[in-house]
Amino acid sequence: MRSLFVILVLLVSPPAQAHEMTPAHPKLTTAFVAGLLKTEMSIFNKRPNVEYYEIGVFDKDWKTIPFVTSYRLMKIKYLTHAKFDVYIREQDAKRAVYLCSLSKLRLDTQRTANVSSKICSRFK
Repeated sequence: MRSLFVILVLLVSPPAQAHEMTPAHPKLTTAFVAGLLKTEMSIFNKRPNVEYYEIGVFDKDWKTIPFVTSYRLMKIKYLTHAKFDVYIREQDAKRAVYLCSLSKLRLDTQRTANVSSKICSRFK
């Protein structure tokens, strides 16, 4: 009986959707300005209900590391890619462990449940 319930739930519930961020293990390289390191990233939006993604860089204890990118909050349309560069000071690069993207949900009158997704890449 329990397995029949699980099968019914799987058939009725919509598939889980998230966004993708690549590469999974970005490498920091020398930037065009002395004292800065750079990595190139890409996000693919597979969520029709999300248009904005926030970028963050964190250390091993999930404390924020200072960084620069064109936009910390990026608008990415459904089923499109966005490429962006992340710049980190050499002195902060030793502490940087994770580069994350977080989907930002709109507060509106939708009656469906929305789930935010966070994807993190780990620096090499």
